[in-house]
Amino acid sequence: MMDKLQRDRNSLMAWALLFYLGSQVCCQQCGSPCQCQSSLPDCQEGVPLILDGCQCCQVCARQQGEACSELFPCDIQRGLQCDYSASFPGDPGECVSQKELGCEHNGVSYQEGQVFQPSCALQCRCSGGGVTCVPRCSEDVLLPTPDCPHPRRVQQPGKCCKVWVCENMDNTVLQDAHIASGSDQTLPADSAYQTRPGSNCIDQSSEWSACSHTCGPGISTRVSNQNLACRLEMQMRLCMIRPCQPVLQRNPQWPRRKCQPTYRSATPVRLFHQGCYSTQFYRPRYCGTCKDNRCCTPYHTGTALVTFRCPGGRLLNHAVMTISSCICHYNCPYSSGGAYRGSPFLG
Repeated sequence: MMDKLQRDRNSLMAWALLFYLGSQVCCQQCGSPCQCQSSLPDCQEGVPLILDGCQCCQVCARQQGEACSELFPCDIQRGLQCDYSASFPGDPGECVSQKELGCEHNGVSYQEGQVFQPSCALQCRCSGGGVTCVPRCSEDVLLPTPDCPHPRRVQQPGKCCKVWVCENMDNTVLQDAHIASGSDQTLPADSAYQTRPGSNCIDQSSEWSACSHTCGPGISTRVSNQNLACRLEMQMRLCMIRPCQPVLQRNPQWPRRKCQPTYRSATPVRLFHQGCYSTQFYRPRYCGTCKDNRCCTPYHTGTALVTFRCPGGRLLNHAVMTISSCICHYNCPYSSGGAYRGSPFLG
């Protein structure tokens, strides 16, 4: 009983020390000017001084069993690492030996940081005493259309992931999407939203909504916990399916076809948003048009983080939808192009 009371007392003292030291660093956030104490912290004997997580001020390295965070890291020279497996999102972790941070999945033990595949369709990582897994197969959905009224996902011999097929149909729509998706991307996909490094945050995200405009600049939204706090929030990205006055560059591969599912900007352009412009030039991919009253909409998209320069020199990072491929069908949405009153998205 006395040992338990002593451990509880030590734990409370560690939390109080972390709170006190956090206030001494003036609750600074990484990226802001350093605000350090005029005198160095007084550490216990044998405890080294190290730079905090912002690489700004010197703090006492957290020891075994003490509370830790990104701002107050553990003593890596003694093989300690911050364990968040028993913490709520955003709360401090506890310094433990890296040997204690192993994971167990389906009866198999893994070391901290080890990446493994329990199946061909799943990739997992042992991090912070927990296991985080992501699917390796695409979870896209192919909706029924007149061109493909009965889409079906089948397992093909020798392949891990199921593929969509159209039964007793021409398959031209699906083939167009697959051909378009095979070309290169201009913007990096899925780089806009990041979780806390080393956190045990399991991805909980809805699908991105359709772009709010069928031509010209619009927005797309989703609900996701892909942020530093691992909390559900509404996220937004800029999008443009096509300019309202597109200039199609006819591809020689499509001379006899009625649709050109995708095309790219003929020249590099800047992206514009609310008076700000992108610091780099891009050649975005757009959805094309058809001659038979079909419309082309995004089929596979990604999200890239684009840096904009605003008046006064201020830099602003914003998520932007990137189009990998489009699909052409008769289930055409209501055209809302031309009603947009905002600033141009590209130029």
